[in-house]
Amino acid sequence: MRKSYRVKKEQDFQTVFEASQSVANRNFVVYRLDKPGQKHFRVGLSVGKKVGNAVMRNQVKRYIRQSLTELKPDLPQAVDFLVIARRGANQLTMAETKQNISHVLKLAKLLKEEADSASE
Repeated sequence: MRKSYRVKKEQDFQTVFEASQSVANRNFVVYRLDKPGQKHFRVGLSVGKKVGNAVMRNQVKRYIRQSLTELKPDLPQAVDFLVIARRGANQLTMAETKQNISHVLKLAKLLKEEADSASE
């Protein structure tokens, strides 16, 4: 995923945190902020130290990025969202990570219902 698709600045993270609602499942939390007129979505990732050591945290981030890359055609363009990994996320395989990300994005109304059933 290219860097233009990422929320990088602290101020951007805080804007999404303060102005949006959150939804969660067992392994991930998603904060969403609509931004009309934006060319493409932007995503911010946060994986805290409770998830594991640096190797585990980076693996979780790679899995999340890969899942979002595969789901990219089904995501709305005019939105910023944050994906925060919870403690159990380091126990997931790539397939389980994608399934959990799809579930939480559906809860956040960022992913269409038929998108996940087409990929299975």
